[in-house]
Amino acid sequence: MTVVVKLGSTLVVGGKGRPRTAVLRERGREIRDLVRGGQPVCVVSSGAIALGLPRLGLERRPRRIAQLQAASALGQARLQAAWDAALAPLHTAQVLLTAGDIADRRTYVNARGALNAILRLGAVPVVNENDATATDEITFGDNDALAAQVAVLLRARLLVLLTEVAGVYSHTPGTPGAQLLGEGAEASGAVLGAPSPLGKGGMRSKVLAAELAAAAGIPTVIAGGTGESVLEPILAGAPRGTRFTATARTEPAFKLWLRFGKPTRGRIVVDEGARRALIEDGGSLLAVGVVACEGDFAAGDGVEIAGPDGATFAKGIASVPAEELSGRPRGVEAVHRDRFVVL
Repeated sequence: MTVVVKLGSTLVVGGKGRPRTAVLRERGREIRDLVRGGQPVCVVSSGAIALGLPRLGLERRPRRIAQLQAASALGQARLQAAWDAALAPLHTAQVLLTAGDIADRRTYVNARGALNAILRLGAVPVVNENDATATDEITFGDNDALAAQVAVLLRARLLVLLTEVAGVYSHTPGTPGAQLLGEGAEASGAVLGAPSPLGKGGMRSKVLAAELAAAAGIPTVIAGGTGESVLEPILAGAPRGTRFTATARTEPAFKLWLRFGKPTRGRIVVDEGARRALIEDGGSLLAVGVVACEGDFAAGDGVEIAGPDGATFAKGIASVPAEELSGRPRGVEAVHRDRFVVL
């Protein structure tokens, strides 16, 4: 099973928009050793925008989408070249994804097939978001979320999110009383810092990504990414960084995609009888059990499903558009049981 390793912009890019070759060389050595030992590794790497900024005459991340896209396009080749050098003589493969690739089941399966084919060749896929074409409406939000989605897609054995600090702290590192949290369960009450000037994630996004992966059954570690030995002790189970324990629950690949990859366009509220039929009997959701619909969703869109108390308990793919569920018609299937997952 694959290990997914994500590095943020501040680890990959240093002063004046240049690659941090020392950091990449050390992580490249560890990844090389793992792959040669039979452990497939997929890298998720930020840094394209940061590497492209000097070519636009900028020092800080711009706000305009067009400038971000231009910086990404200018920096992506430099990013891949940096990883080529760090991982040589292993072969690397550039894989650029958008949120739309994850949301669509067909492209999701295709992406999984391509990544697995690269891994079987003993090469290292270097994944990044395709910022040059993505827009605000169809982005992952940050590469921490992308890394979690890639880990779920590959059903990884471990997700490692590497950062500048040693892990998740109770308060901003350097402030009085700040302590490194060894367990992810302690992170919910932590005071998390803001993103760096070059990136857009920050510690909060890493915690959310770790929680998503852990909920999908993938243990996750947030740890410092600098130094001679980082990945080796983490994979050996040493107490490094903040570890998020995976849930014991396992689900088929389709239901994992539905639960974590498919975006929702609306919400269906059902009565108690329909809720019981879905949870206890494993039946389909019929329109006669629908109390209300929220959102203008179409057939094939993802929908949340809530009980009479308003609490969301499931997610599914709508069989018909919202307007066809009005009036609780008989004989109409709202969500088929094979396209539904209990949360």
